[in-house]
Amino acid sequence: MRILVDASEAQVAALDDLAKREKQPRAVVIRAAIDDYVARNTRKAALENSFGIWPDGPDGLEFQEKLRSEW
Repeated sequence: MRILVDASEAQVAALDDLAKREKQPRAVVIRAAIDDYVARNTRKAALENSFGIWPDGPDGLEFQEKLRSEW
């Protein structure tokens, strides 16, 4: 699917430099950048959604100290 994106001259120049170094078309570099951005933000969302998953559990430090006292 094609999308239209506005980019500054500096951004396009940077993309062209990167594409030349990677010996890849600009479109390949852009798709890789999008994949990386989506992957990083998907992991971040998963971590944020799991925060507080044990709301009724003991305090983390107390729990850790209890486990260590059993050694």
